[in-house]
Amino acid sequence: MTSNTNIQNGKATTVKTTFSRETSVGIEIKADAPIVWALLTNASDYPRWNSTVISIEGDIASGGQIRLKSTLDPKRTFKLRIKTFEPERKMAWGDGQGNRVYTLTDRGNGMLSFYMHEKIGGLMFPLYAKYIPPFDQSFEQFAADLKREAEIIANTKN
Repeated sequence: MTSNTNIQNGKATTVKTTFSRETSVGIEIKADAPIVWALLTNASDYPRWNSTVISIEGDIASGGQIRLKSTLDPKRTFKLRIKTFEPERKMAWGDGQGNRVYTLTDRGNGMLSFYMHEKIGGLMFPLYAKYIPPFDQSFEQFAADLKREAEIIANTKN
């Protein structure tokens, strides 16, 4: 499930086990990596283009920390650390319960593959798993919002 070659045309998939849950989505975007990367790393701009995010505070940069509020659980603020930061290629953020990885792959001719994968879990996961809402619809919306905004920006630059 972690291969970014599995582009899913914007359709999310989830794999559940006793101690974890993994959700992923992939989509082709007609835009260059710098455009998509800029959208993914500008924390304060997320609510403008991404309908799954209420707010992100902090710096999305190597070693940075952010505070994220999602439409999935509006009352909760997720305190996340940026764990991987490879400009225009790969980024991961997470906490003690899980990690979300974003991968960008240049396909040439102005096409880019975007892949997002999140794994949550651990030994205590079976105790709280039922309280975590499904991510599929949110992941699909995130990918669609990113594609729409990146392609609008790309088209205005041409």
